[in-house]
Amino acid sequence: MRFIFLFTLLVLTACQSDNPTTQVVEMYNSSGDMVGNATLNESEDGVGIELKLEGLEPGFHGIHVHEFPKCEGPEFTTAGNHYNPEGKEHGLMHPEGPHIGDLPNIEADAGGLVEAELMLAGATLLDGKNSLLNEDGTSLVVHEGQDDGVSQPSGESGVRILCGEIKKDKDSEESEESPTDPTESNEEQKE
Repeated sequence: MRFIFLFTLLVLTACQSDNPTTQVVEMYNSSGDMVGNATLNESEDGVGIELKLEGLEPGFHGIHVHEFPKCEGPEFTTAGNHYNPEGKEHGLMHPEGPHIGDLPNIEADAGGLVEAELMLAGATLLDGKNSLLNEDGTSLVVHEGQDDGVSQPSGESGVRILCGEIKKDKDSEESEESPTDPTESNEEQKE
């Protein structure tokens, strides 16, 4: 019975990882510590982002999708510029904007925690011009300061302090085989 349950769980997990409409992005600080994640979900209006982060300075921070899936610290400049496949100006308040990668500011509470739901309007995780997974992918970057929503080229939001890679084949870098459970044979012997 236990074997059937584990087998079913493995099959369901494998099916979920092939779902291109949901992706979990691990977020790292400049020291290489994982400080949270962003769950991306395909929707009618774009890509919804459920963000859970810790370790930020209290206050507002700019957050953007950048053009390359490369998060090499400490400055994360390898992520490139904001993701802008339509060639628009930066800023949610700019009359000739925004970039596809522009998002509203997030706010860290007094303890440095962020829990936010954002919408990346016009973007997709599926195929298309505005896909976050075109080419090699993109990245999600949090900045030290608040984005003013208008200044070029990036809203004067300061240095990049967190980064997470958005990749189509992010699991391909991991081993194909999952580790075995050393207690599995113990359970079988007890039965």
